Amino acid sequence: MALRIAVIPGDGIGKEVTAEAVRVLEAIGGVDIQHLPWSADHFLATGETIPPNGYDTLRSFDAVLVGALGDPRVPDNRHARDILLGTRFELDLYVNYRPVRLLDDRLCPLKSRTRADVNFVVFRENTEGLYVGVGGRFKPETDDEIAVQEEINTFKGVNRIVRHAFQFARTRGLRRVCMADKSNAMTYGHALWQRVFRSVQDEYPDIQATHLYVDALAMFLVQDPAQFEVIVTNNLFGDIVTDIGAALQGGLGMAASGNIHPGRTSMFEPVHGSAPPLAGRNVANPIGAILSAALLLDTSGRVDDAARVERAVEAAVQDREVTRDIGGSLGTTEAGTAILRRL
Repeated sequence: MALRIAVIPGDGIGKEVTAEAVRVLEAIGGVDIQHLPWSADHFLATGETIPPNGYDTLRSFDAVLVGALGDPRVPDNRHARDILLGTRFELDLYVNYRPVRLLDDRLCPLKSRTRADVNFVVFRENTEGLYVGVGGRFKPETDDEIAVQEEINTFKGVNRIVRHAFQFARTRGLRRVCMADKSNAMTYGHALWQRVFRSVQDEYPDIQATHLYVDALAMFLVQDPAQFEVIVTNNLFGDIVTDIGAALQGGLGMAASGNIHPGRTSMFEPVHGSAPPLAGRNVANPIGAILSAALLLDTSGRVDDAARVERAVEAAVQDREVTRDIGGSLGTTEAGTAILRRL
């Protein structure tokens, strides 16, 4: 049965890179793709960020592929908030999955580091933490303004993301899981992370479990990324350290991600933004979007097809048939075609 995939191309370069990812999925075959118009253009034309039944619509698909969202014509980016954060929360996509893999030694900004040194995954808790929007402003726009932003951690949320990281490591034959927090300064919620991590690690004696404060993790990612296989952390810290990971693999244009609830409809997106100044110029790197499509295939059980896409991308990168940001001379569409030729 064909995979039913909803595609939300988004704004700016999102439309361009998503088009290349769709071409790859169609070349692989066995997919039924439906495009949804949700975007800044749609919001400005209709006043609607997402239809009243929008999240139920998404649940009717096997997976969702999203391009970048964000447009200066919508200063508060409410459409992006409702589409991206709203979908994460409403569909309970508690796993943010970001693989970090260097495809060519020349792309790593670290001296003398090779592909063997940069190959790990980060699991970021995706539905709690500081991104839940709990808090407020008192006396806004005055010299007495007070802003409060609450971080929410629950046993359920922490337990399931930590377990997912350990189970992923065991399933993939990996041996090291590192949990990062800031429990030396953020006492209460991060004490919960510590308790859960100690409890879960006892159930996985075959996995080496380590803990780092997140500032130390950031340092070690730059000094010696080869020591990491699986990293698990909270929503805010995961957002930050995965951008370090993206830099290690050649930039945000190379970075893919999945927002996953195992066994349910999940959402996949490149890590980069919509880059309005680059829109329409055929210069954006489509690899992050294409590798996000590969993650979609892999998570949906199409493991061999996902591996085919990854091999095609890797070959194009090593042959420098890519966009200028990673040392090639091709435009967005031409880079997509170079990958398609290798499928």
